[in-house]
Amino acid sequence: MLLINFLCWLLIVVDVDAVHGGVDLKICREARCKPDGPAIRFPFRLKGKQPIHCGYHGFDLSCTNDNQTLLQMPSSSSNLFVEKIKYTSQEIEIYYRNDYPSGNIFYFSLSSSPLQFVPGPDNYNYTLFSCSYPRERYGAYTSSCMRQLSPYHLDNHENQTYAVNALCSVDRLPLESCTKLHDYTSIPDISSLPMKLHWSKPSCRHCEEKGMKCRSKISEYSLAHVQTAESQCLDFPEDSSRRGTRIKISVCTVSVALIAVGALIIFHVYISNKTEKTNQLRIERFLEDYIAQKPSRYSYADIKRITNQFKDKLGQGAYGTVFKGKLSSELLVAVKILNNSNENNGEDFTNEMGTMGRVHHVNVVRLVGFCADGFIRALVYEFLPNGSLQNFLSSADNKNSFLGWDKLQDIALGIAKGIEYLHQGCDHRILHFDIKPHNILLDQNFTPKVSDFGLAKLCARDQSAISMTTVRGTMGYIAPEVFSRNFGSVSYKSDVYSFGTLLLEMVGGRKNFKVMEDSVDQVYFPEWIYNLLEQGDDLRIHIEDEGDAKIAKKLAIVGLWCVQWHPIDRPPMKVAVQMLEREGDNLTIPPNPFCSTSN
Repeated sequence: MLLINFLCWLLIVVDVDAVHGGVDLKICREARCKPDGPAIRFPFRLKGKQPIHCGYHGFDLSCTNDNQTLLQMPSSSSNLFVEKIKYTSQEIEIYYRNDYPSGNIFYFSLSSSPLQFVPGPDNYNYTLFSCSYPRERYGAYTSSCMRQLSPYHLDNHENQTYAVNALCSVDRLPLESCTKLHDYTSIPDISSLPMKLHWSKPSCRHCEEKGMKCRSKISEYSLAHVQTAESQCLDFPEDSSRRGTRIKISVCTVSVALIAVGALIIFHVYISNKTEKTNQLRIERFLEDYIAQKPSRYSYADIKRITNQFKDKLGQGAYGTVFKGKLSSELLVAVKILNNSNENNGEDFTNEMGTMGRVHHVNVVRLVGFCADGFIRALVYEFLPNGSLQNFLSSADNKNSFLGWDKLQDIALGIAKGIEYLHQGCDHRILHFDIKPHNILLDQNFTPKVSDFGLAKLCARDQSAISMTTVRGTMGYIAPEVFSRNFGSVSYKSDVYSFGTLLLEMVGGRKNFKVMEDSVDQVYFPEWIYNLLEQGDDLRIHIEDEGDAKIAKKLAIVGLWCVQWHPIDRPPMKVAVQMLEREGDNLTIPPNPFCSTSN
């Protein structure tokens, strides 16, 4: 009998929740700031007139002294005035007291708010710049690539905000007096007011179309729930209390057998759905973070689960051990467990986090997440199935691992573009200081990606030299000025030297490089390559056709330019990219900087 009473009570409670939605929706009545103002209901809440459970955080509205509906933007001092809320299309129309919003209005689309700008007609990727000169200076090409987002006042010389189309070449745009603000998938259309914001979750349009009330399936609302919680529709007539009472009475007349069976079914479905939703949420959060380029934070328990208790070891280096991991059956990652050493006070970890959080480029490895759990430091990267370039460096007559000259040329160009992006494409110039084949990873299509930023340093883009207290890098790839300032100052040209050495190693192959190392009468490897070019030799490499010979010669010439002793004689990476994109016959062999010891 006690069991029967308990099950009856349990189903009555469940039924009351089904009727009332777990929250007394009678007090969540629609509100307005003024009679003809926009109607405010879930997921929005009017502060001071509706309880906190009537809407989500991030959807809070308030009334001004003159009864205007106000939305305060996060990360901005600008106030948005709501003109209309379209619940069916999930859009709100906003306007400003001034003709234009302030420049920092565009930070809104990168904030944690669930409301985002509705993109304008040109739905491209953009980079936002703040410039100190008027648009009249631009030519026709520039005008088609830069879109003005704020007015120019000649009297007080206010900065201008421009959106630069990602399809345009930044090199041809006059951005010398501009400061990069942020990258955007799209920008709002401010050419016509009011502007529009939209939200994707919670989705209530299906409830609005049916003329029903909408609410969340959870009872405590927060911004985190907005991203994942499901909504439900409720038909809530005025006599719901009396109808709920009749339902309570009818439930208790159900047979004990049906109650028991129903309870078991509900419990089974609840557990199954909860487990499935947990798995789906984990994957969805990863995908959302991946798209938004926000690395996730994992606990040490997560890392052990992802790596299956560190079962599959990929490799080990001076700064840590790399394991293969799995976020799902289709999402593979490489987890780097950093050495637990107090020598650098976690500098390798902060270096990688500080640099990888700033970059996004097809030729730079993608940081998926990290772990900072007690003394444990780990970095989670995208998994690249073909490993490092070191595995494929061999002479052309070794058919087992030689990739072919066309593929080597594509890899060299991709590496150069990745390094150029680090030097020129970020807010701060990133100096890698450890460019070598082991730190160039290859994806399934052999697209190269620069990795391992444990030795990286940040500096201003206009900074010509940096100070260093210790030597950074790997022997054989370290620029001369890193050892001795007699050669010049340490700068981004140090990475150029390392890239040149990598190019020459790609040309000579590991086999020829080993021959040079084992030779009793040793010759400096770049000098050996230079002598072969100067003598018109075929680089002693197996060449199948004339096109292969031209590619090998071009890679060798660019490499020799990059390994000049003095930094001032080396080209910047932008020029190196241009040289690799040209025909080899149009390249000039650099002057001989070597003093041979073999003659």
